[in-house]
Order: sequence, then C-alpha cells, then structure tokens
Amino acid sequence: MGLFIVLAVTELLTLAVIRQYLYERSWLSYYFAITIHVALSIWIWILWFKTVSFRGMPDDPAYEWSVMNLRGMLMTVVVPRILIIAGHYTGKRIFRASGTRPSKPSIIAIVLASIIFVVLSSGALIGRFNFRTESHVIRIKGLDPGLEGFRIVHISDLHLPCFYHHHERLAEVMQAINELEPDLIVNTGDFINLGWREFDSFDTILSKAKARYGQYAVMGNHDFGTYHPTYTDAERENNVRLMKSFIEASGYKVLNDEFEMLNTGSSSIALIGVTTSGSFPDIVHGDLEKASEKIYGEDLKILLAHDPNQWDRDVAGKTDISLTLSGHTHGMQVGIYTKLFKWSPAKYFYPRWDGVHELNGQYLVVNRGLGVLGIPFRIWIPPEITVITLMPG
Repeated sequence: MGLFIVLAVTELLTLAVIRQYLYERSWLSYYFAITIHVALSIWIWILWFKTVSFRGMPDDPAYEWSVMNLRGMLMTVVVPRILIIAGHYTGKRIFRASGTRPSKPSIIAIVLASIIFVVLSSGALIGRFNFRTESHVIRIKGLDPGLEGFRIVHISDLHLPCFYHHHERLAEVMQAINELEPDLIVNTGDFINLGWREFDSFDTILSKAKARYGQYAVMGNHDFGTYHPTYTDAERENNVRLMKSFIEASGYKVLNDEFEMLNTGSSSIALIGVTTSGSFPDIVHGDLEKASEKIYGEDLKILLAHDPNQWDRDVAGKTDISLTLSGHTHGMQVGIYTKLFKWSPAKYFYPRWDGVHELNGQYLVVNRGLGVLGIPFRIWIPPEITVITLMPG
C-alpha cells in the first residue's frame, strides 16, 4: 500500500509540474513530455500490478524478473520525479517568501534527475549486456611443458532470472565461449538468486558451450537456497539436489568439496571445487582439506572457490594450489573500470574484487560475473568472460 501511495502521488505531482513548466511555454514540448511520462508510467504500473498480484513461489523466474525491473524503474524514473517535484516546490516556496523568482532549486533538481535517468537507463539497456572478454596470461613456475598454452574460460554469477526475457543474449555468450576454443570451461557458481525454479529452461542454452577437456562448476551461496524466504531446512536440502541436477544437465560436472583429475595427454590437472554457502558477512566456505586430501600425481592444482576471500583465508601461503578462480563480487555492478584505473565499492568488502592477484607464485583470478542481482544495472562495471592462458614462469 505504501508503494501504491508513493507512485500515485508522484504521478499527480509530476503531471502538475510538467503543466506549470511547459503548458504556456511550448505546446509541442508539453505534449512530448506528457507522452514520455505516460509511457513510463504505464510500464511502472504494469510491473507493480504483476508484482503485487503474484500468488506463486518467490523463485518463479517471471516474478523475479518483474521484481528486479520494478526496482529498476523506481530508481530510474520515480526517484528523478521526486527530485524534480522537490526542486519545483522548493523554488515556489522561496519565491513566496522572497518575492524573487529563483531558478536554482528547479535547475539543480532537473540536472540531477536527468543524470540519474541517463546513467541508470544506459546501465540497464547497454551496461549489463556489454559483455567483455578479459584475457590473462598466468605464468606458473615449473609448469609442466604439456600444459603450456592451456586455455581456461571462466564464467561466474549468471543469476539466470536476469536473462528471463533475454535468452538470446545468453546464447550469444555461449557462442562467444565456443569461438574461444577453450581447453576447459569453469563456472564458479551463483546460477540463481533464490531457488531452483529460476533455472527454467536455461540448461538447454548453457549446455551449448563445450571445452576440449570438459566443463566444471561449483555452487555459490545463492545456489543453496540461502535467500529463499519460505524454504525450510528440508526444502533447502532438496534445492541443493535439484540444483546439482540442473547444473549437470547444463553440461557441467559439479564439484562439491571434491576434486577431479583431468588428463591432458602427457600432463594432469587436479581440479578442486569447494562449496560456498551462507550470506554476507557470515559466508561459509567449503572444506578445502577434505576436497583435496586424496590428490596425488598431479602436475598442477587449480581451485574453484566462489568467494575470493577464501583465497587469503585458506589458500595463499597455506597450500600448493597454483591457481584459484573465483567470482561472487559482481564488482557490486557499479564503479569505474578503465585500463588505467579500477575502483568499486566492492573493494571494501572483498579486497580482491576483480582481476589477477599474485602472492609468492600463487594466483587468484576474480571474475566480475555475467548477470545482475537485485537491480538490472551495470554502471561502468561490465560483465565478464575470463580467458586464462597458462604459461611457464
């Protein structure tokens, strides 16, 4: 009810502001502004009605998509409207008090509202689909000659409901991965947001990506049903079983606190996968010792760990794992990302939030994710396909 009141009040006041600004100044501008206003309002009210009238499970992908896009419209359209309304009526109040017509409050509000609208709408329409291929050469001391040039494609954090009406976008990513001709494809988790229903029919799309030596995945904290509002403990356990089957149907071998030996001819790789569950700040890392205790005879150890913070806690300086691959951070979907400078508020929660990190010959590579979570934006933090080429150090 509270949201309904906010939407209704901003609708009426925005119409009043448009009329007062434009009706007597420019007939064409007035009707153009009204048309844009009505078009945006219709979409907001459709999303609101879909959300409040929904009676299914919270992890229905159609519902998840509607909720996410409603949040996006509230931030992109309703917040700027509130700023314009506040600026307009603040200006009128100053005018009544001083007798001089001030323009600054209105102009400042319009400028801020315009910036918010342009930045967020571009982040939704362009930024979140601006898939980048980031290539890294990892030089490992003593690398077996048979692994020189070994190519790994790493993806993470698909959050599949954000592709609910964009299946073709995800299919394009899978095609791009195939064109990279990977030796190995790895996915470091968070396929979903809440529960298994969100997987929908995406397994048919994900299964199109193939690598010479197979595809492997670990489950992220969202994959465990951590955030589902109605799950019992038994339902969460069932969610894990169903998620494992869906991920396997997508062409992946799931590594839940276990390892797999990959034979590449003359060389072998111990590929270790650990689970990640819980929610920030109480993230629960899988048992790395259990996952790797029976490994022997390998030429290289690679770890898949959803949370990059686990690298400092359990891996670097404590194991002989040469390469760890993680995701989880999304770069918080907002920041600055250029060749010369990278920053995101994610750094205050995950110091190693993106890219390559090295400590005494051990490497961590963090992927920014492919999907979006919570809000349908990526603002200057592009989604990522990571390509890692192994070379001797």
